[in-house]
Amino acid sequence: MNKPAARTVKTAAPEKAKAAGNVVDLEMSTGVDSHMGLRLWLRMLTTTNLVQAELRKRLRAEFDTTLPRFDLMAQLERHPEGLKMNELSRRLMVTGGNVTGLTDQLEKEGFVVRDTDPNDRRSFAVRLTAHGRESFDRMARAHEQWVVELFGGLPLADKARMHQKLGKLKQHLRERTDS
Repeated sequence: MNKPAARTVKTAAPEKAKAAGNVVDLEMSTGVDSHMGLRLWLRMLTTTNLVQAELRKRLRAEFDTTLPRFDLMAQLERHPEGLKMNELSRRLMVTGGNVTGLTDQLEKEGFVVRDTDPNDRRSFAVRLTAHGRESFDRMARAHEQWVVELFGGLPLADKARMHQKLGKLKQHLRERTDS
């Protein structure tokens, strides 16, 4: 069986990339002749991964918690009446098993409770306890400060422009999936 030939990837010369305002990094390894959409996607993904890694590290160090636990509590904070497990799963974009595992842990630690639905005894809603709300409020304040700090290297006008452009992309993608 023949091995496929190795693919040669063209990359921008560091001087040209810096002159064009680009940082030389992994997404540039797609090659200067790659589609800008692909390069943009990889840049967004790399940036997201870098921010998430820092947030995970800080949540672990300062609050001995994980980003998935924080995200679940954030959803519950927005819905004081509680959310059903399948709704949590949909909002967090994870499997029901993942939500069950996180909820079990948070319940053992007194951060959440499960309330049975009076109209459907097979179903229940998960909500934050007073202790959970208090703990989440501290984490959320720190989380917000960290995000502000991480994006602090960009001028406000650049952040506003990026926010607006990503909003256009989001709208375009939603329109594509709605049709």
